[in-house]
Amino acid sequence: MQSEICPHCGIVFEKYLKYHPEPMDRQDVQSAIVRLDEEDEANPLTQVLFQDTQQTTVGYFPGRLVIFAGLILWSWQLIGASIESNAVANSFLHQVNLPFHEAGHIIFRPFGAFITSLGGTLGQLLMPSICTGALLLKTRDPFGASVALWWVGENFLDIAPYMNDARAGQLPLLGGNFGHSAPYGFHD
Repeated sequence: MQSEICPHCGIVFEKYLKYHPEPMDRQDVQSAIVRLDEEDEANPLTQVLFQDTQQTTVGYFPGRLVIFAGLILWSWQLIGASIESNAVANSFLHQVNLPFHEAGHIIFRPFGAFITSLGGTLGQLLMPSICTGALLLKTRDPFGASVALWWVGENFLDIAPYMNDARAGQLPLLGGNFGHSAPYGFHD
């Protein structure tokens, strides 16, 4: 007995037929699935476009190995630096994190001034966390999810210098202010 789920688009025929009743019985659905499967086996283009996730090209594993090695080296460089050096702020990824940080302030603004202040850090941590979940649960890509999880960890390193400077307020902020001279009296 063939599956009642289309292997290409994921449609569940039983649910589809529930809302789109046509004079098509279960036997017709099964024969349509069998015909699709037979056509797929004969068409090489379909095999390439809809290949199983377990089948990979020759460069797939070495490419991931290079990315993994690069992340290890980059991690070692960032972890080895002191908090005062703020090495993460000199990384291009800091510029990627910054829009999510600032958007977090706007997104969490309806929850009051304190949560608005925390919202920057929350937004900065939520975006890579959402990417991790989507890659793991939706696309079933554990390697991509592990890279996104690495991004979450990198964000903690990005946040650390500002946490270290919370009382002194000496780090520069967007707009040319410093934590001690910001209009609201602190940095987040």
